[in-house]
Amino acid sequence: MPLFKRLLAWFQPDTSRPLTQAWLAALWMGLLANWPLWKQLHSLPGVGLGFMLAFAGMVTAATGAVLSLLAWPRVIKGVLAFLLMAGAALAYFIGTYGIVFDPTMVTNMVQTDVRETRDLLSWRLLASLLLLGALPAGWLLRRPRAPVQALARRLGGNLASFSLAVVAMVLLALSVFATLSSTMRNQKSLRYMVTPLNAVYSVSAVAVRSLAGPKGPPAVLGADARLLPRADGAKPPLLLLVVGETARAMNFSLNGYARPTNPELAKLPVTSLFSLRQVTSCGTATAASLPCMFAPQGRSAFDADKPQENLLDVLQRAGLAVLWLDNQSGCKGLCDRVPHSFTAKLPEGAAPMPAGLCSGEECFDEALLHELDKRITALDAQRLQRGLVLVMHQMGSHGPAYFKRSPPDLKPFQPECRSNELQQCPREQVVNGYDNTLVTTDRLLARSIAWLQAQATHFDTGMLYVSDHGESLGENGLYLHGMPYALAPREQTHVPMILWLPEGGALAASLKPGCLAGLRDKPASHDNLFHTAMGWVGARADVYRPEWDLLAGCRR
Repeated sequence: MPLFKRLLAWFQPDTSRPLTQAWLAALWMGLLANWPLWKQLHSLPGVGLGFMLAFAGMVTAATGAVLSLLAWPRVIKGVLAFLLMAGAALAYFIGTYGIVFDPTMVTNMVQTDVRETRDLLSWRLLASLLLLGALPAGWLLRRPRAPVQALARRLGGNLASFSLAVVAMVLLALSVFATLSSTMRNQKSLRYMVTPLNAVYSVSAVAVRSLAGPKGPPAVLGADARLLPRADGAKPPLLLLVVGETARAMNFSLNGYARPTNPELAKLPVTSLFSLRQVTSCGTATAASLPCMFAPQGRSAFDADKPQENLLDVLQRAGLAVLWLDNQSGCKGLCDRVPHSFTAKLPEGAAPMPAGLCSGEECFDEALLHELDKRITALDAQRLQRGLVLVMHQMGSHGPAYFKRSPPDLKPFQPECRSNELQQCPREQVVNGYDNTLVTTDRLLARSIAWLQAQATHFDTGMLYVSDHGESLGENGLYLHGMPYALAPREQTHVPMILWLPEGGALAASLKPGCLAGLRDKPASHDNLFHTAMGWVGARADVYRPEWDLLAGCRR
């Protein structure tokens, strides 16, 4: 009879105990909230049921080990409720878009604005939150208060639980070691799919990095920044830098894509417009790419944890006028020390936005050109006499709601996916919606060039367009972007870059004939942006590297 009662107690545990709650939550999250992980494992060749069961046991044991250390009466319920909701959200996003959750994704998430967040909401997300998160969390929160227990005894129980979990995890790993080592070596993204441990690790890593980071103002770059002397009568430079969003090079018809996604740019003379076809990004998300592409060090040496000035600071220190216009979630700190504004914030005395250009809080990228002359007139006149660098930060092709990024009169590819749950649409509709956003970017660039041509009486004009990162459109089950760089597919790192120089301009005249055409198929990257921009406008500083200036080799 005592043995029967013990067995009965095992199957009917005291759910008021913090350790019991921790392990019940570990089972729920390890087995159910990780359904995208099990789906991915099942699709891999050579992975059998025995390995999947062992791996599920390892994930559950690892989760239980972590939760055992937090199994204290006044802590555990709140922690579990939070992790259950986080796990439910992660299960949806990982399962829906094929993303992984690493420290870069945490940084990107923190810097996401309300518009971008709204595009991710759906009924399926709500269902996942309710079924995988709120349901078990509500049950746990209704459990009775744990009986009083001596501190030493509770600590000993928690440590014993942690130790047993670690032992179980090690034994399970050893039992399938050959398959485990091969799978984890070849499928490195799996480690970022283990929910909610991926969130615990990634959030902790970002928090530690933030707390350990240096305080105070950013390190000065280019303290000796200056402008090269101009010939008498020469016009000051006007460089338009268009920072694209989520555009991938392989979908630009200028780069050989079969669809006409660049109909307006294709009409321009090939002697003034140059599309570079082999350009690689700094990162796979805006939060990673933007600071890196405006830094002089290049991706391999750039350290996001060491705040420093950027290209805009150096150009302003050299004496140029600098203006950042944003139609997205902000400049990630790049424009904090230079004049900057959002498209929806019109200058004083400006005409209202034309009908149809904005809807609620979101505007189409063409709004970047609205009342642009008034914005420039408001800048320092003496700086303008030396030259102007204007940065336009697009909303571009930001997903998953691609259909929102193109106006009704600019949707040549139909039918397009009208949902933010891309996996629910046929892939050709997803591509249609995405390609429509590129046609919208094409029109923005063409009209920007027309505006630059109108400034030619006062400035020596030019444009450099480059996207911050690419995008996955369902290839290998992946959508959107943000994969760890080492694991990211080419779709997320191969970006378009376009140079436009008017044939009669001073810069074009200073270059060797036909030289720029030779750049079209040469490898380039975001590393070139800082130095090319400085060379373009005739700015110099100790951080300028001519070998990274795309135009340097073409100068006479």
